[in-house]
Amino acid sequence: MAAKDGDGWALCAQGHRHWGLYGATGLLAVHHTRDGMPYILLQERASWSHHGGTWGLPGGARDSHEDAITGALREAREEADLTADLVRIQGLYVDDHGGWSFHTVIAEAECLLEAAPANGESTDLRWVAADEVTAKKLHPGFAHTWPAIRPALSPLVVVLDMANIIGARAEHGWWRDRAGAAGRLLDELLPLAGAGLGHPPEGVPALARWFPRIIAVLEGAAARNSAPGPRGAGITVAPAEGSGDDAIVDAVRGTRPWEKVLVVTADRELRERVKALGALVAGPRWLLGQL
Repeated sequence: MAAKDGDGWALCAQGHRHWGLYGATGLLAVHHTRDGMPYILLQERASWSHHGGTWGLPGGARDSHEDAITGALREAREEADLTADLVRIQGLYVDDHGGWSFHTVIAEAECLLEAAPANGESTDLRWVAADEVTAKKLHPGFAHTWPAIRPALSPLVVVLDMANIIGARAEHGWWRDRAGAAGRLLDELLPLAGAGLGHPPEGVPALARWFPRIIAVLEGAAARNSAPGPRGAGITVAPAEGSGDDAIVDAVRGTRPWEKVLVVTADRELRERVKALGALVAGPRWLLGQL
């Protein structure tokens, strides 16, 4: 394993030549303005490079020891001087050509970050409104994947009806120690939040992995024995002061207008209440099947 050991040409199953012996990866930084319009950071490729003069994402070949996210963040640092602390990873899209793939790492930026070419691989970096992307002369690979990526620019927020999920899990004796059952479920959710969610339910764009903000709403004894606030990366515990259903509805109302919200519950009345607010719903089995 060595730095840049992924540099080189590879042939995919479709007979096309691609840069990156172990595949390639790129960072799609996205920022939503107050009116809800997503802006993405595009790179104009240097004329000497493959498909020079086209617009795409900061990115390049993955090294043998890198996962897609690590590689994309490295490339963004090398090409645009963007560091990992400036963005939050929210999703991963994979364009698989058979034996070679390009991973697009979608990451949320809190503002229109300053970016400028940091090496000779690009001539310009510019924030472009999503509706104006296709007006650019795009890199062929990015042009191919953009229609699938465009619907996935909105960050995903998953709101968990913990009481309902714990009941569906039917852990032995859970009703005698609801706080303990909630704690055990949260502990199991932590690595899932870090690795990302897969197999999205209907209505959620089909990314390979989602890295949502997760809000775990607790009620009753579980709420009384849990401290509110972050519990590991990506998970926030929200004890309900009263009705758990009302707290879940408030959590949905508290999200930003451009965020996509998914509520995990089997409660029919609650499902109708959050759907009226524009949220998507999934049953506990969807979540439990990923643990």
